[in-house]
Amino acid sequence: MSNQHQLLTTLLRDVSRSFYLTLRVLPEAVRTQISIAYLLARTSDTIADTDLLPAEKRLEALGRFWARIEGESGTIDLGELAGKQSLRAERVLLSRIEETLSLLATLDPSDQSQIRDVLRTIIAGQSADVRRFGTATDKIIALQSDAELQEYTFQVAGCVGEFWTRMCRAHVFPNAPIDDPLQLVDGRRFGQGLQLINILRDLPRDLRAGRCYLPQDRLGAIGLKPEDLLLPENAPRLRPLFDEYLRLAESHLQAGWEYTNRIPSSHCRTRLACAWPALIGLKTITLLETKNPIDPRIRLKVSRTYLWGIVFATLVWYPAPPLWRKLFAVR
Repeated sequence: MSNQHQLLTTLLRDVSRSFYLTLRVLPEAVRTQISIAYLLARTSDTIADTDLLPAEKRLEALGRFWARIEGESGTIDLGELAGKQSLRAERVLLSRIEETLSLLATLDPSDQSQIRDVLRTIIAGQSADVRRFGTATDKIIALQSDAELQEYTFQVAGCVGEFWTRMCRAHVFPNAPIDDPLQLVDGRRFGQGLQLINILRDLPRDLRAGRCYLPQDRLGAIGLKPEDLLLPENAPRLRPLFDEYLRLAESHLQAGWEYTNRIPSSHCRTRLACAWPALIGLKTITLLETKNPIDPRIRLKVSRTYLWGIVFATLVWYPAPPLWRKLFAVR
C-alpha cells in the first residue's frame, strides 16, 4: 500500500470516524481533493485542541502549519504536539504532517487554491478560539453574542459548505442548471447547522474545559452565568434557550436538505454524501430534545445500527423521490 493511499484510507478512517463513510461515497472526481482538505483541517484542529500545551505554543504551531500550506519551504516538526495526544490516530496524523502536505502539491493548481482558501478561514477560526479560550483555568470563558457564535460556526464549518459546493460544481456537475448563489448560501448554512449541533451535544464537556459557546448575553437574559451550567439541576432554566438553538440548527439542516435535493438526481453519490450528515444531524437533534443537555454523565451518540439504517433507507428509497424526501421529516 503506497503512503498516499494509506493516508487517504487507513489514516483518514481513523481520524474522521463516521464522516469517513461520507468521504468514501463521494465521486472520484472530488474525493481526493476533499479528503486531503479534511486531513489538513483535522491536523490544524488537533493542534488547536491540544490543551496540554500553552496557547502561545499552539498558535505558533498553527502559524508554522499555515506557512507550509501556503508553500513556504522547509519542514514542520510537531513531535512535541504529537506526544501530547491520547489517541494513536492523532499522534500518527501529526507525525505524518509533511506527507499530508505533500499530497496538496499533487493537485491541480485551481484545486490547491480552493483548499488554501477554505483552510485560511478554518485556521483563522481555530486560532481565534485558542486566543479566546487559551487562558481558561478555573473560570469558564463564554462567547459574548450570537454574532460571535455565527462567525465561529462559519469559520470552522460554514466555509466548508461553500468549499464543498464549489468543488462539486467544478468537477461533478459543471453544466447543471442550479441556482449557484442559493446553493452557496444553503451550503454555508448546512455546515453551520452541523457545527451548532456539535456545540450543543458537547456542551457539558466544553464547560469542564473552560469553554462555553452559548453566548453570555443570551444566558444573562435568562438569569444564568456560564458557571451555572455546571449544575445539571439548572437544565430546566436553560431548556428554552437550548431549544431555541436546536430549532436554529434544525432550520439550517432543512436548508441543507434542500441543498441536497437541488443536486441533479443523476449524481447519486454526491447526494448521498450530503444526505447522510443531514439525517444523522437530525437524529442527534431528536436525542438532544429528550436528554438533560448539561448532564456530563450523558454521552449522546447516534448508534451504528441507526447509521447503517440511514444508509440502507437512502439507497432503497433513492429511486422513489416522494419516499426519499420524507426521510428528512422536520417536526
